[in-house]
Parts: sequence; structure tokens; C-alpha cells
Amino acid sequence: MPHHHRPADYAQAPLNVYWEMTQACALACRHCRASAVPDAHPEQLTFEQGVRLIEQIPEFGDPTPQLILTGGDPLMRADLYDLIDEARRLRIGVSITPAATPKLTRDVIAKLKEHGVEGLGLSLDGSTAAGHDSIRGVPGTFDRTMAAIEWAREFEMPVQINTLVCEETAPDVPAVYELLKPTGIARWSLFFLISVGRGKVLQPLSSNEAELLMRWIYYASQIAPFIVATTEAPSYRRVALEIMRESGISGENIRGNRTTRGFGIRDGHGVMFVSHTGEICPAGFLPMAAGNVKEDRLVEIYRRAPLFQQLHQPHEFEGRCGVCEYHNVCGGSRARAYAATGDPLASDPLCTRVVETISPAGPIAPHAA
Repeated sequence: MPHHHRPADYAQAPLNVYWEMTQACALACRHCRASAVPDAHPEQLTFEQGVRLIEQIPEFGDPTPQLILTGGDPLMRADLYDLIDEARRLRIGVSITPAATPKLTRDVIAKLKEHGVEGLGLSLDGSTAAGHDSIRGVPGTFDRTMAAIEWAREFEMPVQINTLVCEETAPDVPAVYELLKPTGIARWSLFFLISVGRGKVLQPLSSNEAELLMRWIYYASQIAPFIVATTEAPSYRRVALEIMRESGISGENIRGNRTTRGFGIRDGHGVMFVSHTGEICPAGFLPMAAGNVKEDRLVEIYRRAPLFQQLHQPHEFEGRCGVCEYHNVCGGSRARAYAATGDPLASDPLCTRVVETISPAGPIAPHAA
């Protein structure tokens, strides 16, 4: 999805504001964070409340954060295009992540383009219909996703493909990459499973398996015809930096490498999430509400709520993540730490790095995953 210029300080303004417009969705994805259901929640934000949410985004200042419309399936909202128009009226960049249902047609993508949507996010969790559809829970979603990629290309709308990484899908990741190479997408993001919602029925990779895959991702990213990134796997940044240094890359060449885009962004720091009922959370996979847009202001919560303030300060994280030399560019997945321990400031269990903790009495036992 299109990203504008990076804010100078992610403690003051996020790059992206995600709005879960509805919990309603016709799919039954095995890893759904939202545990989406066929019908909208009776307390989901109304059109008027959605407009008030959108009108708060410019209060962050310049550059204005990007608005990502997600769900459930945002196409399930009858007022979708009116809400997009409100955002565009305020010159807010808008991207959308629709579900691959019969509602997603060529005409719909054309209409999204006409209303000024800048990017389309689609999910592809397997290189074949059998693999992808088994994850999505509904036959035909693979074919519909591949058709949507072609329609978006026809209308020159940038596409981000999101691919789930877990024990069940990881062996197929290279084949998904080969499938995507000729499609003209702008970005491929590999989402490392967080065990929330229905995602608890799938198995995450072990930390060692994840490390090996991250090294593969780095080398693929250097030759891919699109940007390759990770979601909820900020330790990939540490892996990438280690590989660069092993290869003799340093200084300005590291900072200019496209792999380093997004360094420093993590749950609650560079991103924020508004649920279908208005709860303001650090991320969709970190369902801890710091406020609600029905009563609170986005800017105030993002900058001053105790939860967000803690997430803006990686040196205050606990365990390995708090003392690791990479905590500013990585910081660990706060969502995975929360899912594993109930504490969003704990160490990310996906990372393999061993870090020696220094106490006033001297070094104590190294921390390892």
C-alpha cells in the first residue's frame, strides 16, 4: 500500500491509522484476528461516528497518516464510498483491505479507484487454490484473489499482498513468491502468526524456523520485483542488519537499502488501530483498548495514554527486548509478547537473539528465546 513520507517522530504521529470498519465478513478464515461473523455488530461505529473519526486524523499534523480501511470486510458497509469521500475531502490517503468474496468485482475495484483509493490489500496464503482456500475457509477465494490482482493492475491501483506465515503455510512461501513475481504487485508482506482470535487454531513457527525463513526473506527481497516486508516480525530487521553487515554493507548504504524502510515502527508506535466499536488500540493484533473514539480523541490517546507512552519507549520494555541493541529499530512484536504472556512490554518469544542483561551487581544470566 502507498506510504507517504515518514513522520519525524512516531511518538507524535503514526504512519498508518487502521480502522476496522465492521466485523461482518462472508469468509471464515482460520487465522482471523477479528473472529469475523456474517453480520455487523449492533454497536459498530455509525456513519456519523465514522466521519468524526476521519476528521480527527489531520490533527496529527503534516504528513497526515494514511487511513487503512479493514475489517471484517469493509465492502459490507453500505456507506463505504461516502466515508472514503470524507477522507479524500480532507486529503487523507486511503487504502483498503477487502475480503475476496463475490462482492469484490472488477466494477468495485474501478469504483474504489474513482473515489480516490490509493492502494488495495489482498491476502494470499498459498500458491494453489487448495492451500489458500483451506486457510480462508471458503472455496473460490484463491481464484477471486488472483482475478482481483489483475483487475487492480488494469486500473493501475497498487496492490499489497499479505501472506500468513505459520507451520501450515511456511513450506509454501517460496512458491507463493514465484507466483507473485510476474503479477506487478507493489508490496508483499509476510505476516507471522499471532495467536489471537481464530488464529489460535494454527501453529506458529518456532523461533529457529522463523529465523531461517527471515534469512530467506532478506535474500528474496534483494531481487524481488516488489518490496518485501514482514508484519508482526520486527526481529526481521535485526536479521536483515546482521546479513548486511556480514556482506560488508554499512553506514549510508544500510540506511539507503529498501529493506530498512519501516525500521522503528511497531505496535502502537507508527501504527494505531480503531475497532469496529471504536476502541483505540495499539494494533489489531494487540487488543488492549486505551480509549474509544466515541468519547476520546485519537491524538490525545496516541500521544498521552499510558499504554501508548509505554510502547513509544523501547528501552522500558522488559527482558531481552528492553536491553537489546536493536530495540530502537526492532523492539519486538508487542502483540506477540501480549499473546504469549499477557504483558505487552514483555520479550517477543519469536526472536532467537541472546542478550546479556546488566544489573547493578554485574552481568546476570543471558536471556534467550
